[in-house]
Amino acid sequence: MRAVSGKLAKIGVLAPLALAAMGLGGCTTVRDHRGFFVDTALVDSVLPGVDNKMSVERTLGRPTLASQFGDQDWYYIATDTKQLAFRRPQPTAQTILRVRFDAKGNVLGVDRAGMEKVARFNPDKDLTPTLGRKRTFLEDLFGNIGTVGAAGMGGGQGGTGGGRPGPNGS
Repeated sequence: MRAVSGKLAKIGVLAPLALAAMGLGGCTTVRDHRGFFVDTALVDSVLPGVDNKMSVERTLGRPTLASQFGDQDWYYIATDTKQLAFRRPQPTAQTILRVRFDAKGNVLGVDRAGMEKVARFNPDKDLTPTLGRKRTFLEDLFGNIGTVGAAGMGGGQGGTGGGRPGPNGS
């Protein structure tokens, strides 16, 4: 009997510790890297007037984005994010590398940008502005009571009431 009560005492002490460890495990931060891996030595080796599209692709790889209209630009985008449990990922660092080309495909310049290009916006209280009447949740929930099926109640199409027959002759 004494051995059983000793084991129960150990379980009584270890159970809260195990629950606390599991609870804190969900609060860890997940870090992630998305996109291009920036190697400063390779980026610095791309020179205006010396390199062209083929040499840039050999050095840096295929671009993340290429402009479709207007100027001939290639974009290499790298983003580092962190995410707490059950939350959206938040950017912590970002690098945007833009390689500009002339009409012949020669490098005109290499530009860098960072976190200043990250757009942040907050929706307005999770509401979508709409035109028309503003209804409460309860009006939306109970507003159709009595209206469903009301059009066929007066002896119209089908049913046992007098009126004309339905499309299949019933």
